[in-house]
Amino acid sequence: MALALCCHAGQAGAAEGGTTFTPFGVFDFGAGLLPPPSPVGNFGIRTAYYTASHLRDGNGNKLGTDFKINVESVSLTYLRMTEEKILGGNFGFGVVVPVLNMKGKIGVVTGAGPTLLKGDDFNLGDVQFLPILLGWTVDDSLSVNGGFAVQAPTGAYDASKPFNVGNNVWTFTPYGGVTYMTKSGFEVSSNFQLNFNTENPDTKYKSGVEYKHEFAVGQHFGPWTAGVGGYYHQQISDDKGAGVVNGNRGRAFALGPALSYFEPGKPLVSLHAYKEFGVRNRAEGYNIAVNVAMSF
Repeated sequence: MALALCCHAGQAGAAEGGTTFTPFGVFDFGAGLLPPPSPVGNFGIRTAYYTASHLRDGNGNKLGTDFKINVESVSLTYLRMTEEKILGGNFGFGVVVPVLNMKGKIGVVTGAGPTLLKGDDFNLGDVQFLPILLGWTVDDSLSVNGGFAVQAPTGAYDASKPFNVGNNVWTFTPYGGVTYMTKSGFEVSSNFQLNFNTENPDTKYKSGVEYKHEFAVGQHFGPWTAGVGGYYHQQISDDKGAGVVNGNRGRAFALGPALSYFEPGKPLVSLHAYKEFGVRNRAEGYNIAVNVAMSF
């Protein structure tokens, strides 16, 4: 299904820099679905916008730092499911290629006193490879998938810059998804993943393991699905490197409306708008995304 492809169209992006290394808000409706087997494959595009105007410390308090960041991204996704079976599920593979436009400013204290650093970067981000995708249709109501992703440090990166579209680390991500839909069209979908990050060789900083849970709950009305989606991000091990205070473990919740439209034979279009809250040790802002996907 095109919906499943839409869910995988992420942008390659607490950890070092107060962010997470894989994108937020990718999986909502249809998180447990994958496209059907196809000799051609499935193509998708995702445009996303993230904006934040303040940072939170480990207690959830706003830092007095002058801070602003805007990130615009366009990600191209290719997935191909096959007739091959592994553990009873259809096997597939894919790739996500993001391009990001990042602009920001942050106040820092130097030996010469307070300084406002500004930066912008428009470039290729970190490409995500999906060497293993497995999908199971348990019954008419329940679909489950699992997989493994490798995000490579292909994005532009310069340790001397305050903002970079690349992370300069490898990220390895096992994940699983589930979608349950009643006969009346009520849907509950979730995706669960763990991110294991390597050390940044330029800064000698290693971010801890991240747990991410994304979800959506909604009702189908003909070709429309409307409801609520969001995510929960929790770092479950400490960062290691210079300047780390109390492990620098990041956390974030997000919630907001989600909407999708799909008719067989036509592209799927979906959108969501999430507001973050309950944030620790990272930026707090808004996540808005529009996805378009088509199966061939």
